[in-house]
Amino acid sequence: MSNPLIFMAGPCVIETPEITLLIAEKLQAITSALGVEFYFKASYDKANRTSASAYRGPGLRDGLRILAYIKEKLGVRIVTDVHSVDQVKPVADVVDIIQIPAFLCRQTDLLLEAGRTGRRVNIKKAQFMAPLDMQYAVQKVESTGNKDILVTERGATFGYNNLVVDFRSFSIMKTFGYPVVFDATHSVQIPSQGGKSSGNREYAIPLARAAAAYGIDGLFCEVHPEPDKAMSDAANTLHLHDVEGLLTSVMAIRQSAFPPHAGGPRGV
Repeated sequence: MSNPLIFMAGPCVIETPEITLLIAEKLQAITSALGVEFYFKASYDKANRTSASAYRGPGLRDGLRILAYIKEKLGVRIVTDVHSVDQVKPVADVVDIIQIPAFLCRQTDLLLEAGRTGRRVNIKKAQFMAPLDMQYAVQKVESTGNKDILVTERGATFGYNNLVVDFRSFSIMKTFGYPVVFDATHSVQIPSQGGKSSGNREYAIPLARAAAAYGIDGLFCEVHPEPDKAMSDAANTLHLHDVEGLLTSVMAIRQSAFPPHAGGPRGV
């Protein structure tokens, strides 16, 4: 493919400033060497944790301060999610992509407020939504005049406490006219296991490679230097040392399957 791979990656949630900066530095070095369009991702607040006692993050003010510091120090682009209309403006002052969480992708006021900022908006498809219905979320952002949009597949509910990825959704959402991203790590979650989410991180890399062969435009991954100790989404988070190999293989697959002269896959 002629367009560079979009790669959004980082820890699920901001833990300490030091570990967050370390992850950003490692990812920046890897992606710069590979020519990837990189956005560092970390959440200041995980507002949808299963348990009320689960760690949520440093909060809006301190979290944005940490993200702004990382952006200035490293020169990286930033993506983070918003959970309410009042968060959108302060987030837009710091980040390059405003992310709409999957559970909130039908929230009209949130989509409109994000669109009005003029920032790029990444809309994650809800686990309960058919891919074709994502067109209406896209249209809400478009109605503000903002046409800088990404749509992200993160798996669909498959019975209770399980998710499955239907690759047809990439083709369906591509018809909206915007880049389609695959969230490889959230797609292997096992929701609500004893008050927290579990997951199968061993499936994330094979699924990412398969999605690259199908024709995705971008990849979303949560990564950590010690995944099992991550304070959120530990079971589906990838190890930081696996990122370079993953990106190298994904880019090689894209190049092989869709060489620049081919103009991209039909229907994707």
